[in-house]
Amino acid sequence: MKKRKVFLGFFILLLFLLCACGRVSGPEEDRLIRVGFSQLGSESDWRAANTKSMTAALSEQNGFELLFDNAKQKQENQLLAIRNFIQEEVDYIVLAPIMESGWEDVLQEAKEAEIPVILVDRQISAEDEELYSCWVGSDFRAEGDMAVQWLEEELVRSGKAGEPLRILHIRGTDGATAQIGRTAALESAVRRHPEWEIAGVLPGEYTEAKSYELVRDFLKTDRDIDVIYSENDNMCFGAMRALEEAGLSYGTDGQIMLISFDAAQHALQLCLEGKINACMECNPLHGPRVADLIRQMERGEQPEKQNFVKETLFRADTLTEDILQKREY
Repeated sequence: MKKRKVFLGFFILLLFLLCACGRVSGPEEDRLIRVGFSQLGSESDWRAANTKSMTAALSEQNGFELLFDNAKQKQENQLLAIRNFIQEEVDYIVLAPIMESGWEDVLQEAKEAEIPVILVDRQISAEDEELYSCWVGSDFRAEGDMAVQWLEEELVRSGKAGEPLRILHIRGTDGATAQIGRTAALESAVRRHPEWEIAGVLPGEYTEAKSYELVRDFLKTDRDIDVIYSENDNMCFGAMRALEEAGLSYGTDGQIMLISFDAAQHALQLCLEGKINACMECNPLHGPRVADLIRQMERGEQPEKQNFVKETLFRADTLTEDILQKREY
């Protein structure tokens, strides 16, 4: 009898230990969600804010294990990163694509591995939309249309509507969704206004240094410019430096109107000072949205295919210090 009690006690103790060991590993819902994020680069203030938002939202503290890769503006680096994520058997892949084309093969590999793909910021062109689960970002064509509408209204307000207008267009990386949408808006406006002329198109590739060099060289042969339409803030900064060196004034009290996209803190400060006439917002804080989309899919829900963010155009004549101080980026 005594032996039976000893054996029973030992058996109960063993069960207790096994259960305790099971609790150490944690329930399934406490498991970290493994996410591979391929960021296209670090070419601008906007991109830095976007990366910061993503890494903060997809942190271990929030229940994620993040594998981050900076492609340094090269699509081949992104293709390699995605294949590495597949080999690592991540739960989700987040992709900020450099350009729209060239993704079918690698995303098919992710699909076959049953790894959902979330696109961030820029989009892709693919016949099979099932290659990715959803996209979150900006309506770049709408951004461009808002900027052009501001220009039309400003010309009316200043009594210059109908007069010849020469526009220097600084484009982002060719084939990027932002470039395609913002360029299309400007080109459409030029077709509507026969008095408007594109004085030149410069491939700034979203970088300040390249924009500065291109605008500097352009001004050596053509200084008759009324507007610079810059497809991001950093390219606008480069253009401003080139204008200053050439002795040309800009902004609300200058010869040349400046339109910029992204509306990061430094650009808005310059807009507040009247050095940039209009800043079109492009919200980079996608991290919390991506985290929410992943949690939706973890619950077995299918999120909306396209998730647009709301954005605003900031004008030098209405922007205030109070608005600037409330900005998160």
